[in-house]
Amino acid sequence: MNKTLSLRAAIYARYSSDMQSAASITDQVRICRRLAEDRSWTVVEVFTDEALSGASHLRPGYQQMQQAAMAGRFDVLVAEALDRLSRDQEHIAGLHKRMRYLGVEIVTKSEGSISEMHIGLGGTMSALFLRNLAEKTHRGLEGRVKAGKSAGGISYGYRLDRQPLPDGTYTTGDRVIEPDQAAIVRRIFEDYDQGLSARTIAMALNKEGIPSPRAGGKGSGSWSFSTISGNWKRGTGILNNDLYIGKLVWNRQRFIKDPDTGKRQARLNPETDWITEDVPHLRIIDDDLWDRVKRRQGAIRADILTERAEDPGAPKIERAHRPRYLLSGLLTCGCCGAGYIMISSTRYGCASARNKGTCSNRKTITREAVETRVLNGLQTRLMHPELIREYMTTWQQEMQKERQESLAARGDQERRLAKVLRDIENIVTAITEGMFHPSMKAKMDALEEERLGLEARLAALPDPEPVAIHPGLAESYARKVADLAAALNAPEARAQAADLLRGLIESVTLRPDPDAPNGHVVELRGELGAILSLCDGGVGTNANAHRVGGRFGQVTMVAGTGFEPVTFRL
Repeated sequence: MNKTLSLRAAIYARYSSDMQSAASITDQVRICRRLAEDRSWTVVEVFTDEALSGASHLRPGYQQMQQAAMAGRFDVLVAEALDRLSRDQEHIAGLHKRMRYLGVEIVTKSEGSISEMHIGLGGTMSALFLRNLAEKTHRGLEGRVKAGKSAGGISYGYRLDRQPLPDGTYTTGDRVIEPDQAAIVRRIFEDYDQGLSARTIAMALNKEGIPSPRAGGKGSGSWSFSTISGNWKRGTGILNNDLYIGKLVWNRQRFIKDPDTGKRQARLNPETDWITEDVPHLRIIDDDLWDRVKRRQGAIRADILTERAEDPGAPKIERAHRPRYLLSGLLTCGCCGAGYIMISSTRYGCASARNKGTCSNRKTITREAVETRVLNGLQTRLMHPELIREYMTTWQQEMQKERQESLAARGDQERRLAKVLRDIENIVTAITEGMFHPSMKAKMDALEEERLGLEARLAALPDPEPVAIHPGLAESYARKVADLAAALNAPEARAQAADLLRGLIESVTLRPDPDAPNGHVVELRGELGAILSLCDGGVGTNANAHRVGGRFGQVTMVAGTGFEPVTFRL
């Protein structure tokens, strides 16, 4: 084959974590290289994702492959099979549409050249495969639960009991009581029954150095309020685990994947769908103690519901996850890194010091004092006009640099296309003048193919936009800040204004200091890119307006130092 006809190929390989191994990547790449060699394609790049499900498009190799295609770095995408690229109907259809627009052909060893028919049928079959796999897995777990075995995970107070079988394998899913941990479980129930709070119990366990359920795994490795109290509806937490009274409850909740983030979200199942099996050999707590603890928990919940009903400003239960105060969730302890939480109706304190006893910082500060100092800091330091002007100058320089790079890439493609068009015109002129030779047809075919590829890549490149910032942006920004400060004092607009203001703040660190105002040094860390987004019409609203360093979204640049949030000591 003529070398001018050789296409650049990129290989994509992936394996899941369920039934395949890392060797699968090597096998897939070898098969794809052989396919490329048979068609005289040149393999220029290889993209891989290991132990990642094809149901998600948030895979590093998959995303890098699409970025390379948009940059025009290859002409053909090669994979072992369509389901290696994706098992999601929406994602595979989107990939096919994007590759067609870029002039990139998708070819697999199993299906050949991919068309709309493959996308429709293949996507449907992959979706059915995932659904059937989930149903089979769920059915298998249900069978294990009905046999009294673990369906995944071991609760605190138990350990796995693996016994040898005649064929040389071992039993799976069997549990037995761990005596030392079971004693701690009984202690927690008895202390709570005697009137101690979950926080007090957690602090005592941490003080004695008793390992928590998460010790050595995920999490902080220390006891906390939530470790003991958990969520009574979902059966989480030591005090809500039915296994301690010899009842194995399964299928309380299901998990649904968020289509935007790919993260799993828990959803509570109806109680009629729960599977309950008696496992008396796993009982740790007697029924009388369990019932007393449940009655006390119920009384505390009733008091909380009554208090919320009497407080019109309290968030409703179904919206309790929303921040109640201006800085909720943003305050951290400068001693241990834990959050500062409301420990009374008016004061903040370190969560670890109050709930776990693992921090020595017992200083508190009023909510009003923190909010006042942060607002003043935003207005006088982080929002200083000179800082914003310097930021805009740096931002404009970065955008100008990116624009020049984009123009250079487009210029190279346009110059090559112009030469190809001249060569085509010369051949046509020669033929019309009677100077035909059989080799001219092959040359013309190669030039036409190159022309189509260049035109497709040029069409995929974004049009460079002029870099312009309105000269009155700083003044407009100052007005926005003034309006925002006024809105914070208007009851009808306070919630919306608070959301905007929280978007400017990344974190607030409080460090105890007897010489500082209110006994605390306050460090404010804010994002200037978020501040600029308050100014309509300044930077721009199109998709490329905030693109810096190959990343989309709000720009977090400190004037003169680069793309980092800025910190001020207040």
